[in-house]
Amino acid sequence: MGGHDVVVWMCVVVVLAMGDLVLGMAPRRPVAVPFGRNYVPTWAFDHIKYFNGGSEIQLVLDKYTGTGFQSKGSYLFGHFSMQIKMVPGDSAGTVTAFYLSSQNNEHDEIDFEFLGNRTGQPYILQTNVFTGGKGDREQRIYLWFDPTAAFHSYSVLWNMYQIVFFVDDVPIRVFKNSKDLGVRFPFNQPMKIYSSLWNADDWATRGGLEKTDWSKAPFVAAYKGFHVDGCESSVHAQFCATQGKRWWDQKEFQDLDAYQWRRLQWVRQKYTIYNYCTDRKRFPVMSPECKRDRDV
Repeated sequence: MGGHDVVVWMCVVVVLAMGDLVLGMAPRRPVAVPFGRNYVPTWAFDHIKYFNGGSEIQLVLDKYTGTGFQSKGSYLFGHFSMQIKMVPGDSAGTVTAFYLSSQNNEHDEIDFEFLGNRTGQPYILQTNVFTGGKGDREQRIYLWFDPTAAFHSYSVLWNMYQIVFFVDDVPIRVFKNSKDLGVRFPFNQPMKIYSSLWNADDWATRGGLEKTDWSKAPFVAAYKGFHVDGCESSVHAQFCATQGKRWWDQKEFQDLDAYQWRRLQWVRQKYTIYNYCTDRKRFPVMSPECKRDRDV
């Protein structure tokens, strides 16, 4: 067998071995834009600091107030990303949040919440998904890096088939559409994107045992990127006008690929500290989506 034949044979073996799992694909690279392109402050405007023409901002928490911002538009599906550098040092009691939420009683919500800790103790990243007003789907992980030392990318990919949470390029959680199993899925309520920094020392760190040390204030979280690539809709829209036409709507984003599933498995095995799917005390009967999401 000649050298060329060997290369061709190896390529065929790789393709056959991966089979249908070549379906998935990594999301497109986020496009960095200034804060004001997609976002507006929502409260305590004087606690948001702007740098480099708004390409970077800082949220400031002191003993008087935290602060936050939200997207100008509402979205039904898309890819949303933020680069964040978390509050450094003694951040116990503080929560930095990046999430999507609809605006009604039976609301849908997709959450990243970063729970501060005492100096030297790791941050905890808590994710949650609310559908039709029902949450209680918490998962908690440690990160494999110091999120206060540099900016890292935190992203949500949301389409009709799945919601995927990414840290940099690593999928840390997937929530598949399990409507056929009787589980509601966010598909007809446009959501705004929110972020905030606030004091939550009644629950955030060790269940509220560790209180915020105000002598360390002000607490500062830094942001840049502000990427939004979504189907913008009015808050009353029931469907996306470009359904099926955007890159994040295509077949290759209906599932993770084999490599992404392996990366997710790595996170679950090495860094997960809580998963509602395996909590038999709170949930004697496991939620039906857990198996499809490969949480068990």
